[in-house]
Amino acid sequence: MIIGGHEDKIAEGDYDSPLRAALRVPHFNILGRLMDKVPYTHDVIEVIAAASSIPQEMEETYVAAYKNAGYDHVRIMSFDDAGATNDPELVRRIHYAHAVFFTGGDQRKLTTLLNGSDVLDAIKKKYYADPHFMVAGTSAGAMSLPEIIIERGMIEEALLKSDLIVGKGFGLIDNVIVDTHFIKRGRFGRLALAVALNHPGHTGIGLGEDGALLISNGNEAECIGSGMVVIIDGSDIGATNIGQANQGVPIAIENLKVHLLTEGCKYLIREKKFILHSNSAS
Repeated sequence: MIIGGHEDKIAEGDYDSPLRAALRVPHFNILGRLMDKVPYTHDVIEVIAAASSIPQEMEETYVAAYKNAGYDHVRIMSFDDAGATNDPELVRRIHYAHAVFFTGGDQRKLTTLLNGSDVLDAIKKKYYADPHFMVAGTSAGAMSLPEIIIERGMIEEALLKSDLIVGKGFGLIDNVIVDTHFIKRGRFGRLALAVALNHPGHTGIGLGEDGALLISNGNEAECIGSGMVVIIDGSDIGATNIGQANQGVPIAIENLKVHLLTEGCKYLIREKKFILHSNSAS
């Protein structure tokens, strides 16, 4: 599950934004998808806040949110030193987890820490072997899950090749590039450039705040939350100067396809197919 950031952490009571109140989206409906609904189980959600500059505060926020929802099986996975990412005890904990949740922060910091580690290897092995295991991330945590991540991208009035730096992510989602806080921070241009410049066969996924995609079998992505999700499909790009543009020359691109998903809509990543939710037509 990939989340755009600032997801609703309220289990009950008043809404914390006018949009959520207007849409009457159920409280905690994004984070609540990570809760183990099987009776009498004691599997835990392992929260990893290593991307954050304030990890302890971030950890306390999510533990408190789940406790308010009546779910106590939440643990913190901390990496006090570089060797901790290969700690056999932390690897063992992954085997008994129901879900792993990466908080926001700096995606480059997170991927630098965990890529090549025993902990990430354990997460990936369980992810592919256990159909009930969930991996989730919000903000930088969501951006880190695909194979390719945006490490830096300037937001300007024109697209320049030098504005974008990509890196290696965790490789848990194939053929996508994820950007977060997508609407509020005006990131359409940098995601479009990432798709067109690096991997036009990939799908760009721009996640609005309190918007998420729940991806099943690496393909069927269901939109949840009050925020929108923007899909950028570069598979049919026409005329473009992207291959010949020199330093400082703005990029022009023809025929990028864009889809807007809201709660209940789906997108098939491999087939590049949009599915409108029945309630969206009423």
